[in-house]
Parts: sequence; structure tokens; C-alpha cells
Amino acid sequence: MTDIQWEEAFCGEGNNCFRIGTDDAGNGYIAVAGAEDTPLTDTREALRTLILDIKAGKADHLL
Repeated sequence: MTDIQWEEAFCGEGNNCFRIGTDDAGNGYIAVAGAEDTPLTDTREALRTLILDIKAGKADHLL
């Protein structure tokens, strides 16, 4: 079992909460809060790129 270090949940309106985590093997994880046993998994670099792209506005069309 992988030991994932989860961050506090990021929540929007209506309890839409997501958690981001990492492990010692260099993987990144995103999960719906409460469903951390079935996360989306990729490399830490991919998670970093996703966060930077969101911050740069590349996902604004989804809002």
C-alpha cells in the first residue's frame, strides 16, 4: 500500500471537495474528499503542470 500524504481538502460551494496528495515515489494524487481510496494518479511533475496551468487560467473556460 502506498503511503500518500494528503493535503487539507479544497472545497467549493455545496461541499465539492478535492484532496491533493503525494508519495515518496514521486507520484501525485487527486481525489474527491472521502474517496481517497480511488484517486487519479500521475507523476508529481504532471500534478505540478496541472496546478500551474490552472493558475495560469488555462481551465477558466470550465468555470
